[in-house]
Amino acid sequence: MTAYLKRKGYEGVALTVPVTVPYERYSIHGAHWYVGQAMRALVQGSGLAKAQIDGLTVSSFSLAPDTAVGVTQHLGLSPRWLDHIPTGGASGVMALRRAARAVQCGDAEVVACVAADTNHVDSFRHTLGAFSDFARDASYPYGAGGPNSMFAFITAHYMRQYGARREDFGRIAVAQRANALANPNALFKTPLSLEQYMAARPVAAPIHLFDCVMPCAGAEAFLVMAPERARDLGLPHVLLRGAIERHNAFSADPVMVRGGWAMDREDLYAQAGMRPADIDVLQTYDDYPVIVMMQFEDLGFCAKGEGPDFVRAHDLRFSGDFPQNTGGAQLSCGQAGAAGGFIGMTETIRQLTGQAGARAVPGARRGLVAGFGMVTYDRCLCTGAVILEASA
Repeated sequence: MTAYLKRKGYEGVALTVPVTVPYERYSIHGAHWYVGQAMRALVQGSGLAKAQIDGLTVSSFSLAPDTAVGVTQHLGLSPRWLDHIPTGGASGVMALRRAARAVQCGDAEVVACVAADTNHVDSFRHTLGAFSDFARDASYPYGAGGPNSMFAFITAHYMRQYGARREDFGRIAVAQRANALANPNALFKTPLSLEQYMAARPVAAPIHLFDCVMPCAGAEAFLVMAPERARDLGLPHVLLRGAIERHNAFSADPVMVRGGWAMDREDLYAQAGMRPADIDVLQTYDDYPVIVMMQFEDLGFCAKGEGPDFVRAHDLRFSGDFPQNTGGAQLSCGQAGAAGGFIGMTETIRQLTGQAGARAVPGARRGLVAGFGMVTYDRCLCTGAVILEASA
């Protein structure tokens, strides 16, 4: 097939000012409030005037019926480039890809990428009920609904296919809890042992309590601009080296055992001029441990089906030989709705710019962030990944 236009690389794109609006289990504030708090932190952290932020992406489930354009009026913004990206765990990667192209083309000079959601006592149930007609119609007739039953289905299938055991998933959850203890933004503040993980109450077999994220309220955000702009502002920043995105990958698989990363990873590493062994820190999307294990495989750190052996052989803590989800990620920080798709991005910016504090990975210069979102019945539809590198 003739290629009429050659895809451009991602040169000349910097990420800076990682922001986390502290998570709360329940909140009386709406999503707009959390978006506003994130924007305030971006302005204060960058030294820019609000009017100088001329691009905006917003990701949120609880912002409805408003979209990104409603946010502009509410917060007094007037961007010349705007995007609304309601794709959950894939939204961070997707927002960055779109913002990067806007900056490269000159459609915007500074893009704020923001994800925020609130969580009231009953809001998560309402979100699930309106999340996907396709998933609801497929699962409700069997007396099940929501992500726990769906991922129980996916997890059980993976276990039968590749011989994974519950304790293999437990090693992921336990390591991430250890990482979270060094993260002041994490909601979970107590250690978790493998014995406690194994003894936890069942939720939807084989899913148990510590396989599940805790819904909460909060926000994550960062700025995208030219590296020269970041240097002029004196902002620690990272460079975008490669990015991929895929939707509805491997749709012929009866049940998900792989994601779109496997389809596009060679392109990702080729863009960056790197291989998996060059990555110093990895942030995987972690709505459930089985998806983390799939990402180890599909991103090329081990072969398909070798995920269980991989986690048995490696220390996944920030101080270990394979630093992964170094801030604790969603399993131990909480899942602030669509902000869960941004948490790996802000964590990697902090790791590569010396802002990770007590959980810093020594000498980390290259990070890979993977995104995954929009579960239907037997799979998720959106996957993506980016490679970031320290600027100096």
